[in-house]
Amino acid sequence: MAKTDDRAVAAKATELKKELQRLVKAIVDEDDYTVETADRAIRTLSSLKDLKLKESLSFRLDDALAVPQEFRCPISRELMRDPVVLATGQTYDRPFIQRWLNEGHRTCPQTQQVLPHTVLTSNQLVREMISQWCKEHGVDLPKPVQNIDEVVTDADRDYLNSLLNKLSQTLPYQKEAAKELRLLTKRMPSFRALFGESTSDIPQLLSPLSPGRADTHPDLQEDLITTVLNLSIHDNNKKLVAENPVAIPLLIESLKFGTIQTRSNAAAALFTLSALDSNKLIIGKSGALKPLIDLLDEGHPLAMKDVASATYNLCIVHENKGRAVREGAVKVILKKIMDCILVDELLTILAILSGHQKAVEEMGELGALPCLLGIIRESTCERNKENCVAILYTICFNDRTKWREIREEENANATLYRLAQTGTSRAKRKANGILERLNKAASLTHTA
Repeated sequence: MAKTDDRAVAAKATELKKELQRLVKAIVDEDDYTVETADRAIRTLSSLKDLKLKESLSFRLDDALAVPQEFRCPISRELMRDPVVLATGQTYDRPFIQRWLNEGHRTCPQTQQVLPHTVLTSNQLVREMISQWCKEHGVDLPKPVQNIDEVVTDADRDYLNSLLNKLSQTLPYQKEAAKELRLLTKRMPSFRALFGESTSDIPQLLSPLSPGRADTHPDLQEDLITTVLNLSIHDNNKKLVAENPVAIPLLIESLKFGTIQTRSNAAAALFTLSALDSNKLIIGKSGALKPLIDLLDEGHPLAMKDVASATYNLCIVHENKGRAVREGAVKVILKKIMDCILVDELLTILAILSGHQKAVEEMGELGALPCLLGIIRESTCERNKENCVAILYTICFNDRTKWREIREEENANATLYRLAQTGTSRAKRKANGILERLNKAASLTHTA
């Protein structure tokens, strides 16, 4: 187990170094680097430092004879950070025994005695003995665990490895392991964190799914894709999953083929992974937008929100706007809005796409103006009105042929005038900008 952990730490350190090198290069080479890039470089350096400290501590404590057995937690088998006494008199590290109790156990892990109560009492004597031992051996006291749900034990690691090994066995074992991994990664943050310790875990997890035939066993596919979704919630896993050469292609394939739950969860996984800007580019380049837009067009209620969220996140990056427009996003989104389906979310996406020239042209051709003006008139949602007028502003400034239509609407209903009086500050600014343009054009016409 120690050798496996050492390899995992080394692999993680290599990943962090590559990421740090990329970020520092961006900062040094680019005059207009973002604050976010600098923050990410700082976080990556901090993670590398923590890993080094952890590695140094593990080297010092690796020899079982070096650490007195009574200083090790019986559950984690690691040097105790916060020793506490259970009702039976046994001493454990607080986060590990607390997790045991939180999971519903009411027995002592060592003696199996039923607990008369679950009160944990701090063991000051053992704490002082550990402190003294650390001073004598030049070892820093381990920092207390902040999040009890994320504590990881050797037993957890062993169980994860046994489940991953089952995925390389016969189909019944694969299905059993996949179902258990789906449940564990949903319920236990510690299991999600475990996948970040080794770069080989994700490929092992996805090994039963053959590219091009991922839906051969739909229930197995659903469990494994849902496990990827659960893993992607953990921040440290986002980069690991997205940069795996198999993961994104399988998620994209699962958008097209599989149960509707599988397809929806594949979209949700892409949404979660795309929280990182670097992942947005990877996912966009991999061809995710076409199947996302197709699934949006199908309109299945279970998948719509996840698909819209993933599409929105991806389109924040300029390169993906063009991809979405080329794959027919404008037509599909406008049709759904006109059918009063998921209007809030889809208007937000349309507002982002309106920064692309071809999208603006398509909106004009597809009759977007009456739809957008109608929403401004009738909607009670200020955010929707704001998005509509922002899109109209872009259309107005890029396509003079639409001025007449907007002016006729304004003469009939004073839609923009009212919005300029009562809307949000951004909506007022956009509405006034359009009105000024229309008034200026009318003035020039009269002068001529």
